[in-house]
Amino acid sequence: MASKNDPFEFRDFDETGDLLIPSNDAVTISIDDEDLKPKRARSDVGFTQDAADEEPLIGDDREELLAGKKKSAPFWTFEYYQKFFDIETHHVKERILGSMVPWPGKNFIQVYLRKNPDLYGPFWICTTLVFVIAISGNVSNFLVHFGNPDFKYTPEFRKVSIAATAIFSYAWLVPLGLWGLLLWRSNKILNLVSYSFMEIVCVYGYSLSVYIPAVVLWIIQYEWLRWLSIAVALCLSGSVLVMTFWPALRDDHPKVVIATVSAILLLNALLAVGFKMYFFSQPGPGSVPVSVPVTKTTNGTSS
Repeated sequence: MASKNDPFEFRDFDETGDLLIPSNDAVTISIDDEDLKPKRARSDVGFTQDAADEEPLIGDDREELLAGKKKSAPFWTFEYYQKFFDIETHHVKERILGSMVPWPGKNFIQVYLRKNPDLYGPFWICTTLVFVIAISGNVSNFLVHFGNPDFKYTPEFRKVSIAATAIFSYAWLVPLGLWGLLLWRSNKILNLVSYSFMEIVCVYGYSLSVYIPAVVLWIIQYEWLRWLSIAVALCLSGSVLVMTFWPALRDDHPKVVIATVSAILLLNALLAVGFKMYFFSQPGPGSVPVSVPVTKTTNGTSS
């Protein structure tokens, strides 16, 4: 006969309430709902719940983002432009190389900017180009008259201000006009491709980087080399601009497309040719006029 304490004996439990009765042979574990008592658990280990622990600043930013009420700084404040100078160095290098070596089918804005335009690279590219043009123009002028005892070299500092006015006006006013045109035509044709003003400024700024090595070559006193470097720089810079803005123009009227593309290429060419004609218009060494002594005849004798 099985013992009463046999653990393998089957028993009938008629009342479920008997299961909750503590016994000496069973271990009863009481589990409190920890989720309902977070303050008690924190107080047990010596921490007290405070309203400052919830980081109200982060919570407010999160609520503004979720509600779509995140305020941006006005464009006339320094905080608005500060974000355009927050960029890594390798990103600037990638964008410079992308502007010098355009690839068919690759949009500069979509491939390199990724909705994150910057003003750091365009600013330093324009500034570097200003000083390179001014210095190269002075050096070229010095080499033209080198060896002439009657020539006294004086640096022309006004070339810096002239180059700065032309370059920065081109890098800001032309994108402003193009942005206004694209904004106006996008409302007419309902084009889904649109660019912001800062993206257009960024593209134009990086497109000028190819002129920096070209201007350095203009120091060499060979006209064919200068015009060849201008042609190469125009092809590379113009290709970047046309391929970038073509998606926003291709659905427009053909006359508008042709006029806009022609204006983009023409203004780009006028900038390069204007620099060549103004800063490097001195004659070459072989064409420097040589002074010939004038002979005067007085009473049959020459002097």
